[in-house]
Amino acid sequence: MAPVISLGLSFVTAALGKEKIMAKKINSKSGGIGRKQTFVITAPGAESMQLMGDFTHWQERPITMEKDANGVWRTTVELAPGTHHYRFFVDGEWHDDPECTLRAPNPFGGENMIRQVRASATA
Repeated sequence: MAPVISLGLSFVTAALGKEKIMAKKINSKSGGIGRKQTFVITAPGAESMQLMGDFTHWQERPITMEKDANGVWRTTVELAPGTHHYRFFVDGEWHDDPECTLRAPNPFGGENMIRQVRASATA
């Protein structure tokens, strides 16, 4: 089962660079080697929400998240096994994931969140 992250909003703004790994948005079952990863954030007042990271080439290919009637934004992507850096882009501002305990400094004075994806469910 894909891990689910639920978070509030933390207001840290920074610009981020581009990386090399791509993500594939999941709309149905996929036979690829990646693992489904679900990102969830509760922000009923937000007008727009995007997931960006090394797997989207940061701002080059952001993933638009969908908002439900309760103000919960969600998206599921397929990520290759390994370590992935990400952040949320909410109404034009960068935001940390306060539920994420794995972080790394970025070159803009902020922190990137880290999602580690295992090669298999038993790894």
